[in-house]
Amino acid sequence: MAALFKRWWKRAAPMPKGQRLIVGLGNPGAEYADTRHNIGFMVVDAIADRVDATLKHDKGNTLAGWSRWRGRPFGLAKPQTFMNRSGTSVRGLMRHYSIALNDILVVYDDINLPVGKLRLRKQGSAGGHNGIQDIIDTVGSDVFPRLRIGVGSDFGRGQQANYVLSPFDAEDEEVVQQSIQQARDAALTFVTDGLTVAMNRYNRK
Repeated sequence: MAALFKRWWKRAAPMPKGQRLIVGLGNPGAEYADTRHNIGFMVVDAIADRVDATLKHDKGNTLAGWSRWRGRPFGLAKPQTFMNRSGTSVRGLMRHYSIALNDILVVYDDINLPVGKLRLRKQGSAGGHNGIQDIIDTVGSDVFPRLRIGVGSDFGRGQQANYVLSPFDAEDEEVVQQSIQQARDAALTFVTDGLTVAMNRYNRK
């Protein structure tokens, strides 16, 4: 048993102080790949392409990968627990890699913002987002960086779930692609320069 614990601890050695992690929220499965609710996954994929990272199955039923950007090591993750259970993956990654909550940037869709609008925040409520609420409930805090990406709210009463689980409208595609690239750059700024710099640079756009 002691030998087993030592092997586990070696694999779970803490990351360097200040190591940052970018977590994109979404739902696993091809049927959800292009939906509004999966824009967090889209941003992580865009970052992975930019830094040549490969995501593989990791702790907490998560796809994760590690890379460097301008000399700074960082991680990327996409929970595979479905949106409403995202907290399990985040907590698992925090514990396994000893990453502080304030070094994790969570990227997700927000119906309270116009399509393509970005908004970085240091903390706050879930704003009705079930994935964020599950993270808050699971880790016991709402004080963590997040990057919200607007997906609009063009839906009727009682149609929110259908709206976020459907693809973007064709006329929004160009704006959405631009917002994904901006979100990618904002997240990488968080890695190298921290949240305050990223907020000052990208909350104005």
